[in-house]
This record gives sequence, C-alpha cells and structure tokens, in this order.
Amino acid sequence: ETQRDMGAKFGLNYGWEHPLYFDKDTPESAGFTRQPWFKSVGREANMLRQAVGLIDISNFAKYRCVGTGAEDWLNAVFANRMPKAVGRSCLTPLIGVNGGIAGDFTVTRMGQDEFWIIGSGMAERYHQRFWKMVPMPNDVVFESKTDAWCGFNIAGPLARKALQTLTNTSLETSDFPFMRSKWLEIAGATCLALRVSFTGDLGWEIHCNANYQATVYAALLKAVATEGGGPVGSRALMSLRIEKGYGSWGREYSPEYWPQEVALDRLIKLEKNFINKDSYLKVKDNPSREVLSLIHVQDVTIADATGGEPIFLPDGTPVGRVTSGTFGYSVNMSLALGYLKNAPAGTQVDVMILGKPHRGVVLAEPPFDPKGERLRA
Repeated sequence: ETQRDMGAKFGLNYGWEHPLYFDKDTPESAGFTRQPWFKSVGREANMLRQAVGLIDISNFAKYRCVGTGAEDWLNAVFANRMPKAVGRSCLTPLIGVNGGIAGDFTVTRMGQDEFWIIGSGMAERYHQRFWKMVPMPNDVVFESKTDAWCGFNIAGPLARKALQTLTNTSLETSDFPFMRSKWLEIAGATCLALRVSFTGDLGWEIHCNANYQATVYAALLKAVATEGGGPVGSRALMSLRIEKGYGSWGREYSPEYWPQEVALDRLIKLEKNFINKDSYLKVKDNPSREVLSLIHVQDVTIADATGGEPIFLPDGTPVGRVTSGTFGYSVNMSLALGYLKNAPAGTQVDVMILGKPHRGVVLAEPPFDPKGERLRA
C-alpha cells in the first residue's frame, strides 16, 4: 500500500508482486517501442547513479543454513568454497547435471555455524531438487526464509551517508568493505546487511523479518529522501545492472551455458567435491561455443532490444542473440547483453530491433564503472 501510494506500478515475478516504476501520472503500458514510462524509469536510474535509491528486493530467494556440519554441507552443494571468516561473503555457481549454470548465489557467513544464502526468487522451486542431492547431516537445518524475510537494496554514491543515519555501526570501507556482511539495528529491527548491490554501485542489501518490513522501509525511505533520493523500481534496476554487464538468472544464466561462457569458471574450486563436479569436468576444457557479451547498439531512437533479438555480422552471418536489453540512462547508451560466437570486443554487429538491423559494437568492458571503483568506494 505504501508503494502504491507513492505511484508504484506493479509487475509479477513468479508470483511476487513488485514495483516496476514509480509515477502516479504515467500508467503502465506495453509495446515494442519505448513507452511513456521510459522517462519515469530514466529519472529513477539517474537519481540512484547521482545520489541514492531504494529498491525492494523482497522477491530474492533467501535461505538460512545452521549447524556444526553446515559449512561442509554447503561446500558439497556449491562449486565455490564457503567463507571461512564470520562476516565474509562469496559468489558461487551451482552446477547443473550437464555441467552448466544451474544457479548463482551469494553466501555469507554470519556465525561459526550459520550461513545465509541469497539467490533467484523465480528459481527457488527449481533449486529445491539440488538441496536434496546431498544428504543433510542430522545437525544441519536448511530452510527458506523467502516468505518470512523481506529485503531492500540501498545504492548510489550517497548510500553510505543515508544509511549511516540509521545505525551506530560504522559503514566506512575500512570497517565495512565490499563483500562483507554484518548485523545492523535499523528502526528497532535486527537486519542482515550485505555490502553488495545488483546495481553495480556502492550499496547494501538490507534483509529483515517481514514483521518489520513497513517500519524498516519507512526509515530507509526517509533516509534516502534527505540525500535527494527515493524509491526505484525493477525496470531501472534492469538498466543499472546491464550498464555494469551483470547477468541475471533465466536470461544470461541457465543450465544451457557452461561456466566458461559466462565468466563464472573463476569461482569454481576443483580441489573439493560439489554437485555435478564430474559433469563440469567433462566440459571445463571445451572452448566456449558462445561468449556472454555486452553490445552498444547505435542509432536507436524509438526502441531498444529486450531479449530474443537475433544478432548478425554486417555481411549477414548469424553470430548470436540478445538475452537482455535496455537503455543505459546514466551512460546514454542503448545496450544489449547476449551470446556471441567468434565476435570479440570491437566487432561490429547488427542487432535486429523491430525487424530492422541496428549497428552495434561489442564492448571490451562495461560502460559504467568498469574497474569497480564505485562498487568498492
């Protein structure tokens, strides 16, 4: 209700209702060309990049794993090695039966025998089969917290300044570095704070019991408002993550793609066992069939790629397809993420939008913060 009162227009993600954008005066609409909400989404994206924004990420899947054997069990499930120190986080792939990407997760250690796992909400039911593949010790409890806990992402260059008004815990990088986690008290609620952000900007994910959702959301909204920020919807988040070249489950990541094709092979630790390790070993030395790439689409005025568009070389040779597309408001580029075959950085391609070729160039690095300086500031 609070979001609706702020002008939120809602969409669905596997049954989870979430704000697409916030604008009382611009109704939701659908079409292949840029819609009236294009400018509304742009205002949100630029607000976050220039100041600070608040995104509802309650539709992310959340799990808690506790017990003396929790670390060993998680290491037997995921391909990366679990964090050793309390407060440290890691990114990890989950390997599918054919050696592909069955999922990507953030795992953080919040106690000697306590881990929290954040993943794709839309894939939560699918991932249940993997949790059952490894026998669980009697002293380990693994439970979904997706319904019981909610989440928010506060991000942007002024995110630290805004969030610091709500906690006595220092948020300076020396005290709270990137990929670290802590328990914070915010508006009377104990919150799990992870210094990560799907926007690719400075930011924190804040997760808390859903009983405190309204209270924590109100406090965060007030804090970002004092720094010239406000709520941000999922369409702006799509723009922000593609500016950074971040992939998403169901679009860029799926069991069809090998880890080396999506640059996740660096997160796989072969000195230990994990689910479907044998399947991965069969494909790990194979040359990439296609490579996940970011394309700057030029001369676009009325429509952007959205996903599924074919990609050709200028001579008409097919080389790939778009998995996600958007307009990058803060970098002023029409962008497309997609899989390409034999098309390295600098290659000119034609992306078919509205049935017509639009010339693009394969980028060597993401146009926003390619060195990750803002992310780690």
